[in-house]
Formats: sequence, structure tokens, C-alpha cells
Amino acid sequence: MSATEFTSKTPDQLREQLVALKKEAFNLRFQQATGQLENTARMRVVRRDVARIKTVLNQKAADAAAN
Repeated sequence: MSATEFTSKTPDQLREQLVALKKEAFNLRFQQATGQLENTARMRVVRRDVARIKTVLNQKAADAAAN
């Protein structure tokens, strides 16, 4: 997903998605360790989506603190 798609969501929705992505990242790491991971590029996408969500959450928190 792109950052613009994340900015339209509420912080609660972002936190739920963050939890889901972290679970997926864990499962992907587990698959890689056992040699079952087929799509290695998915790990990179998930990691970057987690970073995007954290960035958007921090921006929203800073905006809320400024107001």
C-alpha cells in the first residue's frame, strides 16, 4: 500500500493493520527459517508497510499534539 492510502485511515485502523503485518512478518520469517518461503520479496514489502504505518502514526500524533 502507499502512504496516501494509510493517511486516510484512522489511528485505530492503522494499529490493527500494524498488528496484522507484524504477524505476517513473523510467519514469513518462520517460513524462511524452515525453507518453505516461496516469495522472498513479500518480506521486503511487509517490512516497508510496517515502516509506512509507523511513520503515518507518528505524523498524526505530532499533528494532534500541535493542535
